[in-house]
Amino acid sequence: MDSKKLARLCREFADNKKAENIVILDVRDLSSVTDYFVIASGTSEPHLRAIVDEITDQLREEHGVRPRAVDGTVHGAWVVLDFFDVIVHIMRQDARDRYDLESLWGDAARVKSRKKTARKKL
Repeated sequence: MDSKKLARLCREFADNKKAENIVILDVRDLSSVTDYFVIASGTSEPHLRAIVDEITDQLREEHGVRPRAVDGTVHGAWVVLDFFDVIVHIMRQDARDRYDLESLWGDAARVKSRKKTARKKL
């Protein structure tokens, strides 16, 4: 699976569990470590756990993809799922504000969502 598709799937699965402020950063031109960061916020430990479980379970069951490493805990307010070409950061909002990855990687392009917009009927 290509890395952009994997990043989009991670965003979709995080959204399934109502993750907040989900962003995909394209860091291919800025990093030799990974291609994309997916950053999402959860509101509590159970919410973080639900988001992490949804991403890992759905990718494993539907696509046979597992993270090569998992770091952090929901108790620590920040969990990192390392899929090699895609690194997913699931954070409580206070940790996200403190570490401000979007500013740190401010030169990275954002991958837009392909959500369908409803057309108004005349």
